[in-house]
Amino acid sequence: MTVVEERLSRAFFEQPVLDVARQLVGKVLVSHLGGHLTSGRIVETEAYAGLADPASHAVRLRRSRERMGGEAGLAYVHLSHGLHNTLNVVAEPPGSPTAVLIRALAPLAGLDAMRQRRAVAPSVPDDRLAAGPGNLARALGITLMDDGRDLTADPVLFINDGPDLVTVWASPRIGLSKATEVPWRFFDPASRSVSAHRRGQEVT
Repeated sequence: MTVVEERLSRAFFEQPVLDVARQLVGKVLVSHLGGHLTSGRIVETEAYAGLADPASHAVRLRRSRERMGGEAGLAYVHLSHGLHNTLNVVAEPPGSPTAVLIRALAPLAGLDAMRQRRAVAPSVPDDRLAAGPGNLARALGITLMDDGRDLTADPVLFINDGPDLVTVWASPRIGLSKATEVPWRFFDPASRSVSAHRRGQEVT
Protein backbone atom coordinates (compact mmCIF):
# COMPACT_ATOMS: atom_id res chain seq x y z
CA MET A 1 0.00 0.00 0.00
CA THR A 2 1.36 3.41 -1.00
CA VAL A 3 1.13 6.11 1.67
CA VAL A 4 -0.28 9.40 0.40
CA GLU A 5 2.14 12.16 1.41
CA GLU A 6 -0.51 14.83 1.89
CA ARG A 7 -1.45 15.91 5.38
CA LEU A 8 -4.99 16.46 6.44
CA SER A 9 -5.80 20.15 6.69
CA ARG A 10 -7.22 22.16 9.56
CA ALA A 11 -10.45 22.42 7.57
CA PHE A 12 -10.81 18.64 7.62
CA PHE A 13 -10.83 18.59 11.42
CA GLU A 14 -13.17 21.59 11.66
CA GLN A 15 -16.02 19.48 10.30
CA PRO A 16 -18.68 18.09 12.67
CA VAL A 17 -17.10 15.52 14.96
CA LEU A 18 -19.13 12.60 13.57
CA ASP A 19 -17.95 13.42 10.05
CA VAL A 20 -14.34 13.63 11.21
CA ALA A 21 -14.59 10.30 13.03
CA ARG A 22 -16.08 8.57 10.01
CA GLN A 23 -13.72 10.11 7.47
CA LEU A 24 -10.60 9.35 9.52
CA VAL A 25 -11.10 5.65 8.83
CA GLY A 26 -8.62 4.90 6.04
CA LYS A 27 -6.30 7.84 6.77
CA VAL A 28 -2.68 7.24 7.80
CA LEU A 29 -1.26 8.17 11.19
CA VAL A 30 2.51 8.76 11.05
CA SER A 31 4.93 8.99 14.00
CA HIS A 32 8.64 9.81 14.04
CA LEU A 33 8.69 9.85 17.84
CA GLY A 34 11.78 8.42 19.49
CA GLY A 35 13.71 8.47 16.23
CA HIS A 36 11.66 5.64 14.68
CA LEU A 37 9.26 5.86 11.76
CA THR A 38 6.03 4.03 12.62
CA SER A 39 2.75 4.37 10.82
CA GLY A 40 -0.57 2.70 10.24
CA ARG A 41 -3.88 3.04 8.48
CA ILE A 42 -6.61 4.18 10.86
CA VAL A 43 -9.26 1.44 10.99
CA GLU A 44 -11.31 2.31 14.08
CA THR A 45 -12.41 5.57 15.72
CA GLU A 46 -14.95 6.88 18.23
CA ALA A 47 -16.56 10.32 18.34
CA TYR A 48 -17.11 12.24 21.59
CA ALA A 49 -19.52 15.12 21.20
CA GLY A 50 -18.76 17.54 23.97
CA LEU A 51 -20.97 18.67 26.83
CA ALA A 52 -24.07 17.07 25.30
CA ASP A 53 -22.34 13.67 25.44
CA PRO A 54 -22.41 12.16 28.96
CA ALA A 55 -19.60 9.74 28.03
CA SER A 56 -17.21 12.55 27.08
CA HIS A 57 -14.26 13.53 29.26
CA ALA A 58 -15.31 17.13 28.65
CA VAL A 59 -18.32 16.69 30.92
CA ARG A 60 -16.34 15.86 34.07
CA LEU A 61 -12.69 16.86 33.53
CA ARG A 62 -11.67 20.52 33.24
CA ARG A 63 -8.37 19.77 31.50
CA SER A 64 -10.15 17.61 28.94
CA ARG A 65 -12.81 20.25 28.37
CA GLU A 66 -10.14 22.89 27.72
CA ARG A 67 -8.10 20.66 25.40
CA MET A 68 -11.12 19.39 23.46
CA GLY A 69 -12.40 22.94 23.10
CA GLY A 70 -9.18 24.11 21.46
CA GLU A 71 -8.15 24.38 17.85
CA ALA A 72 -9.20 21.59 15.52
CA GLY A 73 -6.44 19.18 14.55
CA LEU A 74 -4.60 19.30 17.87
CA ALA A 75 -3.72 16.07 19.67
CA TYR A 76 -5.43 15.40 22.98
CA VAL A 77 -3.53 12.64 24.79
CA HIS A 78 -5.40 11.20 27.76
CA LEU A 79 -4.19 8.78 30.43
CA SER A 80 -7.00 6.24 30.60
CA HIS A 81 -7.67 4.60 33.99
CA GLY A 82 -4.24 5.78 35.10
CA LEU A 83 -2.63 3.11 32.91
CA HIS A 84 -2.81 3.67 29.16
CA ASN A 85 -2.15 6.75 27.05
CA THR A 86 -4.75 7.27 24.32
CA LEU A 87 -4.61 9.52 21.26
CA ASN A 88 -7.55 11.75 20.43
CA VAL A 89 -7.75 14.54 17.87
CA VAL A 90 -9.77 17.71 18.47
CA ALA A 91 -12.62 18.37 16.04
CA GLU A 92 -14.88 21.31 15.17
CA PRO A 93 -14.05 25.02 15.60
CA PRO A 94 -12.66 26.27 18.95
CA GLY A 95 -15.16 26.44 21.78
CA SER A 96 -16.86 23.17 20.94
CA PRO A 97 -15.27 20.51 23.20
CA THR A 98 -15.34 17.55 20.82
CA ALA A 99 -12.73 14.98 19.88
CA VAL A 100 -12.19 11.70 18.06
CA LEU A 101 -10.50 8.77 19.78
CA ILE A 102 -8.17 6.84 17.45
CA ARG A 103 -8.90 3.25 18.53
CA ALA A 104 -6.86 1.09 16.13
CA LEU A 105 -4.36 1.08 13.28
CA ALA A 106 -3.44 -1.49 10.67
CA PRO A 107 0.40 -1.22 10.80
CA LEU A 108 2.23 -0.05 7.69
CA ALA A 109 5.79 0.85 8.76
CA GLY A 110 8.09 0.35 11.75
CA LEU A 111 6.72 -2.98 12.90
CA ASP A 112 9.97 -3.92 14.66
CA ALA A 113 9.84 -0.69 16.69
CA MET A 114 6.18 -1.35 17.51
CA ARG A 115 7.02 -4.82 18.80
CA GLN A 116 9.90 -3.54 20.88
CA ARG A 117 7.82 -0.78 22.46
CA ARG A 118 5.00 -3.16 23.28
CA ALA A 119 7.31 -6.00 24.36
CA VAL A 120 4.99 -8.58 22.81
CA ALA A 121 5.66 -12.23 22.06
CA PRO A 122 6.64 -13.19 18.48
CA SER A 123 3.32 -15.03 18.24
CA VAL A 124 1.36 -11.75 18.34
CA PRO A 125 0.26 -11.04 14.74
CA ASP A 126 1.44 -7.85 13.05
CA ASP A 127 -2.13 -6.68 12.58
CA ARG A 128 -2.69 -6.65 16.37
CA LEU A 129 0.30 -4.45 17.24
CA ALA A 130 -1.77 -1.23 17.29
CA ALA A 131 -5.19 -2.71 17.99
CA GLY A 132 -6.88 -0.85 20.83
CA PRO A 133 -6.19 2.75 21.89
CA GLY A 134 -3.63 1.91 24.59
CA ASN A 135 -1.71 -0.46 22.33
CA LEU A 136 -1.80 2.11 19.54
CA ALA A 137 -0.22 4.85 21.64
CA ARG A 138 2.44 2.53 23.01
CA ALA A 139 3.31 1.12 19.57
CA LEU A 140 3.77 4.61 18.11
CA GLY A 141 5.63 5.99 21.13
CA ILE A 142 2.88 8.46 22.05
CA THR A 143 2.93 9.79 25.63
CA LEU A 144 1.42 12.67 27.60
CA MET A 145 4.35 14.79 26.38
CA ASP A 146 2.69 14.74 22.95
CA ASP A 147 -0.53 16.33 24.20
CA GLY A 148 -1.25 19.49 22.21
CA ARG A 149 0.79 18.63 19.11
CA ASP A 150 -0.69 20.09 15.93
CA LEU A 151 -1.36 17.03 13.79
CA THR A 152 -1.77 19.23 10.70
CA ALA A 153 1.73 20.70 10.95
CA ASP A 154 3.86 18.85 13.53
CA PRO A 155 7.12 17.39 12.14
CA VAL A 156 6.99 14.11 14.07
CA LEU A 157 3.29 13.23 14.59
CA PHE A 158 0.70 13.86 11.89
CA ILE A 159 -2.08 12.34 9.80
CA ASN A 160 -1.89 11.90 6.03
CA ASP A 161 -4.69 11.39 3.59
CA GLY A 162 -5.38 7.74 2.78
CA PRO A 163 -4.65 5.95 -0.49
CA ASP A 164 -7.99 4.22 -0.86
CA LEU A 165 -11.67 4.65 -0.25
CA VAL A 166 -12.83 2.15 2.35
CA THR A 167 -16.14 0.76 3.49
CA VAL A 168 -17.02 2.15 6.92
CA TRP A 169 -19.43 0.66 9.43
CA ALA A 170 -20.91 2.34 12.50
CA SER A 171 -21.77 0.81 15.87
CA PRO A 172 -22.18 1.85 19.51
CA ARG A 173 -19.00 2.81 21.32
CA ILE A 174 -17.14 0.24 23.41
CA GLY A 175 -16.55 -0.07 27.15
CA LEU A 176 -18.81 2.76 28.29
CA SER A 177 -21.47 2.95 30.96
CA LYS A 178 -23.16 6.08 29.58
CA ALA A 179 -24.61 6.91 26.16
CA THR A 180 -24.11 3.29 25.18
CA GLU A 181 -26.71 3.33 22.42
CA VAL A 182 -25.38 6.04 20.07
CA PRO A 183 -23.67 4.66 16.93
CA TRP A 184 -20.56 6.81 17.19
CA ARG A 185 -17.90 4.15 16.67
CA PHE A 186 -16.65 3.85 13.09
CA PHE A 187 -14.53 1.04 11.70
CA ASP A 188 -13.31 -0.87 8.66
CA PRO A 189 -15.14 -4.22 8.90
CA ALA A 190 -12.52 -5.93 6.71
CA SER A 191 -9.58 -5.06 8.96
CA ARG A 192 -8.12 -7.61 11.39
CA SER A 193 -6.87 -4.73 13.55
CA VAL A 194 -10.26 -3.56 14.82
CA SER A 195 -11.72 -4.58 18.17
CA ALA A 196 -13.57 -7.86 18.59
CA HIS A 197 -16.89 -6.00 18.49
CA ARG A 198 -17.57 -6.16 14.75
CA ARG A 199 -21.32 -5.74 14.58
CA GLY A 200 -22.53 -2.60 12.88
CA GLN A 201 -24.13 -1.06 9.83
CA GLU A 202 -22.50 0.35 6.73
CA VAL A 203 -22.41 4.16 6.57
CA THR A 204 -20.41 4.69 3.34
